[in-house]
Amino acid sequence: MELDTWIDVIRKEYMRDFVQRGGAAVKFVVATDEACYNQVRDSLHKASEEEGFFFALVDAVSTKIHMIDKLFHEVARQVDWDGLAYFFVTQVFKENGYELPANRDEFNLRQIAILNKREEKFLRKEFHGWLEEKIFHDFEMSQEFRIAMIRLCVAQLDPGSASPFLSNAVKEWLRGELRLISPLKEALIFQKVVRHNARHILFSLAHWLRVNGKNGLVLVLDIARYAVATRSKDPDDGFYYNKPATLDVYEVLRQFIDGTDEVESCLIVVVTQKDFLNDEKRGLDRYNALKLRIWDDVRDRYRQNPFDSLVRLSSE
Repeated sequence: MELDTWIDVIRKEYMRDFVQRGGAAVKFVVATDEACYNQVRDSLHKASEEEGFFFALVDAVSTKIHMIDKLFHEVARQVDWDGLAYFFVTQVFKENGYELPANRDEFNLRQIAILNKREEKFLRKEFHGWLEEKIFHDFEMSQEFRIAMIRLCVAQLDPGSASPFLSNAVKEWLRGELRLISPLKEALIFQKVVRHNARHILFSLAHWLRVNGKNGLVLVLDIARYAVATRSKDPDDGFYYNKPATLDVYEVLRQFIDGTDEVESCLIVVVTQKDFLNDEKRGLDRYNALKLRIWDDVRDRYRQNPFDSLVRLSSE
């Protein structure tokens, strides 16, 4: 199947319809030629932006995708967390009929109180009540993620307080850059993003993006590096993965497929090359739990079904 044909189907049937309405799907793309492999990520990026989705790319060359926490940290580095929090805060005030400063540099609680003839301490209490109602009671997101987003929202209104210190620690926590968890105990976050909670936090991000005006999350996972059997002598060539790590990444992908009912407005596209189908030692045949979920039961020799979980694409 040609890449452009498949992208058109993804746009029309998934981005504009199923995923935008709250659905989730996992698709596997096997690029049958080098040109297609180089183009598919760019085509998905362009389509995602044009259809109002947040696009994130995670490449196994630089990120250990078989470790779900590392995967999430890489996605988190691509997110404008302050931008999302600022959008949320402005929308909350507008929904409640408040006038806001035109300049973002003047966007703070004191200025908003002055503009709307309110006492600052009472407005602060009311604002925290809105955050409790709209974020803390939004159980589509994990508790740690909800607390983190509340801290980032509070920081948008108090740039001169202690909140920036906590908000920076929260962003480091999300990106996997926080050395010690102790700075976040004040924010009621007591553990790092690790394997047992990373998937739920990633799914929380998909919901948070939707809350803040995006149609959802398009996450592209390039796993082609896992098929490379020989370690490069160049230390700058990226990660090399042994066979157990390859099986681990297949298990992570299997969990994504089985978890589609738990996530909202998320399209995960796994991109790889022909070795994924042909390699007896590292390919799909090595992990039946994944193969049974994506392999086409009935396959036409001359025409592919663009809705299949696994598609083989070419540039022409």
